[in-house]
Amino acid sequence: MKRALLLVMLLVGSTASAGDDIVAGVRARLADVPLLRGDFEQKKTVAGFKKPLVSRGAFLLSREHGVLWDTRVPFASTLTLTRKSLSAEQGTGAAAYHLDASKEPGLAAVNEVMFALLSGDVAALSKRFRVEGELVGTAGWKLTLTPTDAGLARVFKSIHLEGDSYVRQVKLDEARGDTSVIQFDKLSQTPAPSDAEAGRLAK
Repeated sequence: MKRALLLVMLLVGSTASAGDDIVAGVRARLADVPLLRGDFEQKKTVAGFKKPLVSRGAFLLSREHGVLWDTRVPFASTLTLTRKSLSAEQGTGAAAYHLDASKEPGLAAVNEVMFALLSGDVAALSKRFRVEGELVGTAGWKLTLTPTDAGLARVFKSIHLEGDSYVRQVKLDEARGDTSVIQFDKLSQTPAPSDAEAGRLAK
C-alpha cells in the first residue's frame, strides 16, 4: 500500500454500455462515511515469487482530516496521510520519510485516490479511471478501474473493488506484474478518533 501511494504521487469514465447506471447503482449501495475504521489484511504477490507477503493492521479514514494506516504484523509501522503531508514511521518511532504537500503537489492526487478507494467514492475515481462493474445480489457490487491517465497506467494495470455498504476488498494489479489484495474487516463508523489519533492527523 505504501509503495502504491508513493507511485501515484510521483507519477502523478464508466463503460459505454452500463455507464452511469453502474456508478449510480454502486453509489446508492454505499454508506456515506465521514469516518471509517477497521482492520486490514494485505497479501502482496511479487512477480516471480509464489508465496505472498502478508501484512495485517488497522486503519482509520477521516474524510475531513486524513488516513491512518497502521501495520502491526509482521513489523510495526505507521503511515499518516493528511491534506498537508504524508509521513511514515517504523516501530521505533523514527521517521522513515516525511513529504510536505507544499513541496510535493502530487500529494493531492494521493489524498484523492486513497480516500476514494477506502470510502468507495466512485465519482472521484471516475475522474482518473474508466469504471466498469456490476451489482451483485441485493446489496453487493464489483468494480474494475482502468487508468485513463498515462502516468497512472505506468503504475497500475487495473484496480478491482468489491463491497456492499463498505469497500470490502481492493485488488491492485501493478503494471510490472506485482499484485496486492487488501481485505477489510470489522468496519465501523465509530468510535471517534482518540486523542493520539487526532494528534497524528493534526500534524
